[in-house]
Amino acid sequence: MKQQKLKTFTILLVDDKPENLVSLEHMLEGEHREILQATSGNEALKTVLRHNDIGLILLDVQMPDMDGYEVARLLQSNPKTKDISIIFVTAINKEEQYVMRGFEEGAVDYLSKPLDINVTRAKVSVFEKLYFYQQELKEAMVEKEKVNKQLERFMYVVAHDLKSPLSGAIGLLALINEDERIQSAPDLKEYMSIVLGATNHLTEMITSMLDYTRQSEMEQTIEDVDVHSLITELSRLLFPPAHIRITTEGTLPVLSTNKLKLQQVFQNLISNAIKYNDKKEGSIAIGGTDKGEFYEFYVKDNGPGVAKRDTDRIFRLFERVDNNGKEEGSGIGLNIFKLLVEEQGGKVWVDSQPGEGSTFYFLWRQRY
Repeated sequence: MKQQKLKTFTILLVDDKPENLVSLEHMLEGEHREILQATSGNEALKTVLRHNDIGLILLDVQMPDMDGYEVARLLQSNPKTKDISIIFVTAINKEEQYVMRGFEEGAVDYLSKPLDINVTRAKVSVFEKLYFYQQELKEAMVEKEKVNKQLERFMYVVAHDLKSPLSGAIGLLALINEDERIQSAPDLKEYMSIVLGATNHLTEMITSMLDYTRQSEMEQTIEDVDVHSLITELSRLLFPPAHIRITTEGTLPVLSTNKLKLQQVFQNLISNAIKYNDKKEGSIAIGGTDKGEFYEFYVKDNGPGVAKRDTDRIFRLFERVDNNGKEEGSGIGLNIFKLLVEEQGGKVWVDSQPGEGSTFYFLWRQRY
């Protein structure tokens, strides 16, 4: 289990009088807090540049050489320090002109001397909580970017490796289709037309996947997607065996989303359900429930199911679970499915009974 890193809140106290710094530090010291001190504006600027994790500065306004206003202005002008919260500590009267100047220079609050212990502690605690919320948000954004890059890399490798052999197969099918025996047999001609149409469609999908990896997320096309029509089209193009029936349950929504991504999600789930079904009469059902911001979809099958010990492992990259003594597949499909869903804030899970079947669930954002 990953050990959670202890969070530290770093506060810089700036005052030209050492006795004020000692008093303020005693007032604010606490568990998981680091207190730094500076006795001048210049020292404060140097301290900030040496420490990239300062969450709050308590800055005295009246200091010789460089006052608090000038320090705040310089901090605000530097992209690396402009987001640090600053509380001015001042004995100056609270006339509007002084207060407004402080806010213009980058202050977020004021504390008036002599300091009230309870008010000072309460304000610093608020900024401490705000700092940790901001850090969590930044970490979440970094993690999301990692997921996006990983997804793009996987998609490019898979799409690139598929495109060449598929193009070759299309060429061979086109040659076969020209054979007189095919042209003279209406049934065979119709089947060949379906196969060529499906392979050309798959080529278009792969080309779209390659295009996706070359574009930023903001450039992805958002459109209204009729999920029922999407499932109907996929069910036809995946060529399920005659003994497997694919159905939809209830009314499926129209979403404003990226069609390619949602299509990949359903294609992965339905393809797996077809591939691993071990029943004489196979059944795959797709449905869902409106959950507000997200739509909760499910793909349910009556296949071999997944052992409880494997229900989390199957979503990991290159993980393959035992299927009646056989390890099949690359272990990429369900990982890409998971990444696609999590990329836009959703989540995935599975409910399965060995021997009876599995139901894969995922939350998909209804509007971008």
